[in-house]
Parts: sequence; C-alpha cells; structure tokens
Amino acid sequence: MTDNKVYYSVEAEENLICSKCGIPLEKTEAVFEYLDNSFPVELPACPKCGFVYVPEDLALGKVLSVEKVLEDK
Repeated sequence: MTDNKVYYSVEAEENLICSKCGIPLEKTEAVFEYLDNSFPVELPACPKCGFVYVPEDLALGKVLSVEKVLEDK
C-alpha cells in the first residue's frame, strides 16, 4: 500500500489455517471499500488463494459503525 496509515491491523495467529488450501494465513495488506471510500487494513490472508480472514469483532464493530456513519452522510 502506498498510504502509511492503516486503520486496522490483526496479527496472523498460527492457528488460523485456510480451509481450502490447508496452509497458515499470513498478515497481508488489504483495502475495505464502501460507498466510494477506502480503508487500508492488515489482516490474515491465505498466500495461495487470497482468502482474507475478517475477525467478527472487526466486521460487527468498527466496520459496521463506519458503514452507518457513511450511510448517514
């Protein structure tokens, strides 16, 4: 990513394994996009198939609150 600010970061734990590929997930740069806004994040992802793991607390916490703020604009 070219932007130095990362809005959220999750370390890849050893116990997170891709169910499709059977290999450990690695911390990877990703971008959330919603209503023409983008937010750089670092999340565990499969280095083979690209599956990105989004923790429940992120999806139901920060992401949900950001969606509501953007929809209210």
